[in-house]
Amino acid sequence: MRPRTHYADLMADELHSTITDTALIFEGGGMRASYTSAVVVTLLAQGLFFDWVGGISAGASNTANYLARDPARAEKSFTDFVADPHFGSLWTFATGKGWFNAHYIYEQTAGPTQVLPYDFATFKANPARRRIGAFQADTGREIYWGNDDMRTLPAFMRRVRASSTMPLLMPPVEIDRHVYVDGALGPSGGIALDAAKADGFTKFFVVLSQPRSYVKKPLSSPWLFKNYFRHYPAAADALVARPGNYNRTREELFDLESSGDACLFVPDFMPVSNSTTDLTKLKAAHNAGLAQARRELPRWREWLSM
Repeated sequence: MRPRTHYADLMADELHSTITDTALIFEGGGMRASYTSAVVVTLLAQGLFFDWVGGISAGASNTANYLARDPARAEKSFTDFVADPHFGSLWTFATGKGWFNAHYIYEQTAGPTQVLPYDFATFKANPARRRIGAFQADTGREIYWGNDDMRTLPAFMRRVRASSTMPLLMPPVEIDRHVYVDGALGPSGGIALDAAKADGFTKFFVVLSQPRSYVKKPLSSPWLFKNYFRHYPAAADALVARPGNYNRTREELFDLESSGDACLFVPDFMPVSNSTTDLTKLKAAHNAGLAQARRELPRWREWLSM
Protein backbone atom coordinates (compact mmCIF):
# COMPACT_ATOMS: atom_id res chain seq x y z
CA MET A 1 0.00 0.00 0.00
CA ARG A 2 1.28 3.46 -0.88
CA PRO A 3 2.30 5.73 2.02
CA ARG A 4 -0.38 8.21 2.99
CA THR A 5 0.10 11.97 3.04
CA HIS A 6 -1.09 13.27 6.41
CA TYR A 7 -3.11 16.27 5.27
CA ALA A 8 -5.03 16.19 8.55
CA ASP A 9 -1.90 17.55 10.21
CA LEU A 10 -2.22 20.76 8.17
CA MET A 11 -4.17 23.80 9.29
CA ALA A 12 -7.28 24.59 7.27
CA ASP A 13 -5.71 27.67 5.70
CA GLU A 14 -2.80 25.58 4.37
CA LEU A 15 -5.06 23.46 2.17
CA HIS A 16 -5.59 25.09 -1.19
CA SER A 17 -6.86 24.36 -4.69
CA THR A 18 -4.50 24.50 -7.65
CA ILE A 19 -7.18 24.37 -10.38
CA THR A 20 -10.04 26.84 -10.04
CA ASP A 21 -11.56 27.14 -13.52
CA THR A 22 -12.41 23.50 -14.18
CA ALA A 23 -14.87 21.03 -12.62
CA LEU A 24 -13.68 17.52 -11.77
CA ILE A 25 -16.40 14.90 -12.33
CA PHE A 26 -16.29 11.21 -11.41
CA GLU A 27 -18.69 8.79 -13.08
CA GLY A 28 -19.91 5.82 -11.07
CA GLY A 29 -19.95 2.20 -12.10
CA GLY A 30 -19.72 0.10 -8.96
CA MET A 31 -16.54 -1.91 -8.81
CA ARG A 32 -15.37 -0.44 -12.13
CA ALA A 33 -14.05 2.26 -9.81
CA SER A 34 -11.17 -0.11 -9.10
CA TYR A 35 -9.89 1.19 -12.46
CA THR A 36 -10.90 4.84 -12.12
CA SER A 37 -9.71 5.20 -8.51
CA ALA A 38 -6.27 5.16 -10.09
CA VAL A 39 -7.07 8.64 -11.41
CA VAL A 40 -7.66 9.79 -7.83
CA VAL A 41 -4.27 8.38 -6.84
CA THR A 42 -2.54 10.06 -9.80
CA LEU A 43 -4.18 13.48 -9.39
CA LEU A 44 -3.28 13.60 -5.71
CA ALA A 45 0.28 12.45 -6.31
CA GLN A 46 0.70 15.30 -8.81
CA GLY A 47 -0.83 17.99 -6.60
CA LEU A 48 -3.72 18.54 -9.01
CA PHE A 49 -6.33 19.87 -6.59
CA PHE A 50 -9.59 20.94 -8.26
CA ASP A 51 -11.78 23.56 -6.60
CA TRP A 52 -15.04 21.83 -7.62
CA VAL A 53 -15.55 18.07 -7.41
CA GLY A 54 -18.70 16.08 -8.11
CA GLY A 55 -19.59 12.43 -8.25
CA ILE A 56 -22.44 9.96 -8.41
CA SER A 57 -22.61 6.36 -7.16
CA ALA A 58 -19.09 4.90 -7.04
CA GLY A 59 -18.02 8.31 -8.31
CA ALA A 60 -19.22 9.67 -4.97
CA SER A 61 -16.69 7.41 -3.23
CA ASN A 62 -13.95 8.60 -5.57
CA THR A 63 -15.03 12.16 -4.80
CA ALA A 64 -14.91 11.47 -1.06
CA ASN A 65 -11.43 9.99 -1.17
CA TYR A 66 -10.15 12.73 -3.46
CA LEU A 67 -11.46 15.45 -1.14
CA ALA A 68 -9.80 13.74 1.84
CA ARG A 69 -6.63 13.64 -0.28
CA ASP A 70 -6.20 10.00 0.63
CA PRO A 71 -4.76 7.94 -2.24
CA ALA A 72 -4.35 4.81 -0.10
CA ARG A 73 -8.03 4.79 0.84
CA ALA A 74 -8.99 5.49 -2.78
CA GLU A 75 -7.26 2.29 -3.85
CA LYS A 76 -8.31 0.15 -0.90
CA SER A 77 -11.99 1.10 -1.19
CA PHE A 78 -12.27 -0.80 -4.46
CA THR A 79 -9.62 -3.49 -4.01
CA ASP A 80 -8.53 -4.87 -0.62
CA PHE A 81 -11.79 -3.92 1.07
CA VAL A 82 -13.68 -6.67 -0.77
CA ALA A 83 -11.81 -9.23 1.34
CA ASP A 84 -13.59 -7.94 4.45
CA PRO A 85 -15.98 -10.74 5.54
CA HIS A 86 -18.76 -8.19 6.08
CA PHE A 87 -18.42 -6.56 2.65
CA GLY A 88 -21.30 -8.50 1.14
CA SER A 89 -22.39 -11.91 -0.03
CA LEU A 90 -25.34 -14.03 -1.05
CA TRP A 91 -26.17 -14.23 2.67
CA THR A 92 -26.34 -10.46 3.14
CA PHE A 93 -28.43 -10.24 -0.02
CA ALA A 94 -30.82 -12.92 1.22
CA THR A 95 -31.21 -11.16 4.58
CA GLY A 96 -32.11 -7.82 2.98
CA LYS A 97 -28.76 -6.07 3.51
CA GLY A 98 -27.82 -6.12 -0.16
CA TRP A 99 -25.36 -7.95 -2.36
CA PHE A 100 -23.04 -5.20 -1.20
CA ASN A 101 -23.66 -4.66 2.52
CA ALA A 102 -24.14 -0.93 2.09
CA HIS A 103 -24.91 -0.01 5.70
CA TYR A 104 -21.67 -1.63 6.79
CA ILE A 105 -19.57 -0.40 3.85
CA TYR A 106 -20.47 3.27 4.19
CA GLU A 107 -21.70 3.78 7.73
CA GLN A 108 -19.75 1.34 9.91
CA THR A 109 -16.21 1.50 8.55
CA ALA A 110 -15.18 5.17 8.25
CA GLY A 111 -14.64 6.03 11.92
CA PRO A 112 -11.11 6.53 13.28
CA THR A 113 -10.97 3.08 14.88
CA GLN A 114 -12.83 1.24 12.12
CA VAL A 115 -11.50 -0.76 9.19
CA LEU A 116 -11.51 1.98 6.54
CA PRO A 117 -10.98 5.22 8.49
CA TYR A 118 -11.89 8.43 6.68
CA ASP A 119 -9.94 11.64 7.19
CA PHE A 120 -12.92 13.88 7.80
CA ALA A 121 -10.72 16.67 9.17
CA THR A 122 -9.03 17.03 5.78
CA PHE A 123 -12.37 16.75 4.01
CA LYS A 124 -13.73 19.66 6.05
CA ALA A 125 -10.56 21.72 5.62
CA ASN A 126 -10.50 21.20 1.86
CA PRO A 127 -11.71 24.46 0.26
CA ALA A 128 -13.22 22.75 -2.79
CA ARG A 129 -16.94 22.87 -3.46
CA ARG A 130 -18.44 19.39 -3.63
CA ARG A 131 -21.55 17.81 -5.10
CA ILE A 132 -22.87 14.30 -4.40
CA GLY A 133 -25.84 13.22 -6.52
CA ALA A 134 -28.65 10.82 -5.59
CA PHE A 135 -32.12 10.05 -6.92
CA GLN A 136 -35.16 10.72 -4.76
CA ALA A 137 -37.27 7.65 -5.45
CA ASP A 138 -40.44 9.00 -3.85
CA THR A 139 -40.47 12.25 -5.85
CA GLY A 140 -38.52 11.41 -9.02
CA ARG A 141 -36.03 14.25 -8.46
CA GLU A 142 -32.26 14.26 -8.78
CA ILE A 143 -30.71 15.78 -5.66
CA TYR A 144 -27.20 17.20 -5.41
CA TRP A 145 -25.92 17.64 -1.88
CA GLY A 146 -23.29 20.30 -1.23
CA ASN A 147 -20.92 21.39 1.51
CA ASP A 148 -23.68 22.45 3.90
CA ASP A 149 -25.34 19.02 3.76
CA MET A 150 -22.22 17.15 4.88
CA ARG A 151 -21.12 18.79 8.11
CA THR A 152 -20.63 15.53 10.05
CA LEU A 153 -19.04 12.24 9.07
CA PRO A 154 -22.28 10.23 9.54
CA ALA A 155 -24.27 12.71 7.43
CA PHE A 156 -21.64 12.62 4.70
CA MET A 157 -21.27 8.84 4.58
CA ARG A 158 -25.02 8.28 4.54
CA ARG A 159 -25.26 10.53 1.48
CA VAL A 160 -22.41 8.72 -0.24
CA ARG A 161 -24.28 5.51 0.51
CA ALA A 162 -27.53 6.90 -0.90
CA SER A 163 -25.76 8.01 -4.07
CA SER A 164 -24.31 4.52 -4.46
CA THR A 165 -27.45 2.46 -3.84
CA MET A 166 -27.58 0.29 -6.95
CA PRO A 167 -31.15 -0.94 -7.58
CA LEU A 168 -31.73 -4.61 -6.67
CA LEU A 169 -28.20 -4.96 -5.30
CA MET A 170 -28.65 -2.59 -2.34
CA PRO A 171 -31.69 -1.52 -0.29
CA PRO A 172 -32.91 2.09 -0.65
CA VAL A 173 -31.81 4.69 1.91
CA GLU A 174 -34.00 7.11 3.84
CA ILE A 175 -32.73 10.63 4.60
CA ASP A 176 -34.93 13.37 6.01
CA ARG A 177 -38.12 11.39 5.26
CA HIS A 178 -37.22 10.85 1.58
CA VAL A 179 -36.20 7.55 -0.01
CA TYR A 180 -33.06 7.56 -2.15
CA VAL A 181 -31.47 5.24 -4.69
CA ASP A 182 -28.49 5.46 -7.01
CA GLY A 183 -27.92 8.91 -8.48
CA ALA A 184 -27.37 7.31 -11.87
CA LEU A 185 -31.16 7.26 -12.29
CA GLY A 186 -31.19 11.04 -12.66
CA PRO A 187 -31.48 12.99 -15.95
CA SER A 188 -27.69 13.06 -16.34
CA GLY A 189 -27.58 9.27 -16.48
CA GLY A 190 -24.99 9.16 -13.70
CA ILE A 191 -22.46 11.80 -14.76
CA ALA A 192 -22.69 15.05 -12.80
CA LEU A 193 -22.13 17.31 -15.79
CA ASP A 194 -25.46 19.04 -15.16
CA ALA A 195 -24.42 19.94 -11.60
CA ALA A 196 -21.11 21.42 -12.76
CA LYS A 197 -22.84 23.48 -15.45
CA ALA A 198 -25.43 24.68 -12.94
CA ASP A 199 -22.57 25.92 -10.75
CA GLY A 200 -21.25 28.00 -13.64
CA PHE A 201 -18.46 25.85 -15.08
CA THR A 202 -17.66 25.66 -18.77
CA LYS A 203 -14.54 23.48 -18.54
CA PHE A 204 -14.70 19.89 -17.34
CA PHE A 205 -12.22 17.16 -16.42
CA VAL A 206 -14.33 14.00 -16.46
CA VAL A 207 -13.38 10.50 -15.35
CA LEU A 208 -15.54 7.97 -17.19
CA SER A 209 -15.79 4.28 -16.36
CA GLN A 210 -16.65 2.73 -19.72
CA PRO A 211 -14.54 2.55 -22.91
CA ARG A 212 -15.13 5.04 -25.70
CA SER A 213 -17.07 2.58 -27.85
CA TYR A 214 -19.56 1.72 -25.10
CA VAL A 215 -23.25 2.44 -25.66
CA LYS A 216 -25.76 1.56 -22.94
CA LYS A 217 -28.53 -0.68 -24.21
CA PRO A 218 -32.20 -0.51 -23.18
CA LEU A 219 -33.25 -2.62 -20.20
CA SER A 220 -33.91 -6.20 -21.20
CA SER A 221 -36.37 -6.83 -18.35
CA PRO A 222 -38.06 -3.55 -17.40
CA TRP A 223 -40.86 -5.49 -15.70
CA LEU A 224 -38.38 -6.69 -13.07
CA PHE A 225 -37.55 -3.14 -12.00
CA LYS A 226 -41.16 -2.03 -12.26
CA ASN A 227 -42.07 -4.78 -9.82
CA TYR A 228 -39.14 -3.98 -7.53
CA PHE A 229 -40.06 -0.30 -7.47
CA ARG A 230 -43.84 -0.83 -7.45
CA HIS A 231 -44.11 1.64 -4.55
CA TYR A 232 -41.84 4.14 -6.32
CA PRO A 233 -42.98 4.29 -9.97
CA ALA A 234 -40.82 7.36 -10.64
CA ALA A 235 -37.72 5.26 -9.94
CA ALA A 236 -38.92 2.51 -12.28
CA ASP A 237 -39.55 5.06 -15.03
CA ALA A 238 -36.12 6.60 -14.43
CA LEU A 239 -34.44 3.23 -14.81
CA VAL A 240 -36.15 2.70 -18.15
CA ALA A 241 -35.06 6.18 -19.27
CA ARG A 242 -31.50 5.84 -18.00
CA PRO A 243 -29.84 4.35 -21.12
CA GLY A 244 -30.99 7.28 -23.25
CA ASN A 245 -29.96 9.81 -20.63
CA TYR A 246 -26.58 8.20 -20.14
CA ASN A 247 -25.78 7.93 -23.84
CA ARG A 248 -26.87 11.54 -24.41
CA THR A 249 -24.58 12.86 -21.66
CA ARG A 250 -21.67 10.86 -23.02
CA GLU A 251 -22.25 12.29 -26.49
CA GLU A 252 -22.31 15.79 -25.03
CA LEU A 253 -19.00 15.10 -23.31
CA PHE A 254 -17.43 13.87 -26.52
CA ASP A 255 -18.62 17.06 -28.23
CA LEU A 256 -17.10 19.14 -25.40
CA GLU A 257 -13.88 17.19 -25.81
CA SER A 258 -13.84 17.96 -29.53
CA SER A 259 -14.31 21.67 -28.85
CA GLY A 260 -11.54 21.68 -26.24
CA ASP A 261 -13.88 22.35 -23.33
CA ALA A 262 -13.48 18.93 -21.72
CA CYS A 263 -10.62 16.60 -20.95
CA LEU A 264 -11.84 13.02 -20.63
CA PHE A 265 -10.30 10.01 -18.98
CA VAL A 266 -11.84 7.10 -20.90
CA PRO A 267 -10.69 3.59 -19.94
CA ASP A 268 -8.74 1.83 -22.66
CA PHE A 269 -10.70 -1.26 -21.68
CA MET A 270 -12.76 -2.33 -18.68
CA PRO A 271 -11.77 -5.71 -17.24
CA VAL A 272 -14.35 -5.82 -14.42
CA SER A 273 -18.08 -5.29 -14.00
CA ASN A 274 -19.98 -3.19 -11.50
CA SER A 275 -20.45 -6.24 -9.24
CA THR A 276 -17.01 -7.90 -9.47
CA THR A 277 -15.66 -8.98 -6.07
CA ASP A 278 -12.62 -10.99 -7.21
CA LEU A 279 -9.70 -9.26 -5.48
CA THR A 280 -7.12 -10.37 -8.04
CA LYS A 281 -9.18 -8.94 -10.89
CA LEU A 282 -9.83 -5.70 -9.03
CA LYS A 283 -6.15 -5.18 -8.26
CA ALA A 284 -5.28 -5.85 -11.90
CA ALA A 285 -7.91 -3.31 -12.95
CA HIS A 286 -6.47 -0.70 -10.58
CA ASN A 287 -2.95 -1.30 -11.89
CA ALA A 288 -4.21 -0.97 -15.48
CA GLY A 289 -5.87 2.31 -14.52
CA LEU A 290 -2.62 3.55 -12.99
CA ALA A 291 -0.68 2.72 -16.14
CA GLN A 292 -3.17 4.60 -18.30
CA ALA A 293 -3.37 7.60 -15.95
CA ARG A 294 0.41 7.96 -15.83
CA ARG A 295 0.60 7.72 -19.60
CA GLU A 296 -2.05 10.40 -20.03
CA LEU A 297 -0.71 12.75 -17.36
CA PRO A 298 1.26 14.98 -19.81
CA ARG A 299 -1.93 15.46 -21.84
CA TRP A 300 -3.84 16.45 -18.70
CA ARG A 301 -1.19 18.99 -17.71
CA GLU A 302 -1.13 20.49 -21.19
CA TRP A 303 -4.94 20.82 -21.26
CA LEU A 304 -4.96 22.33 -17.77
CA SER A 305 -2.16 24.72 -18.82
CA MET A 306 0.01 23.54 -15.96
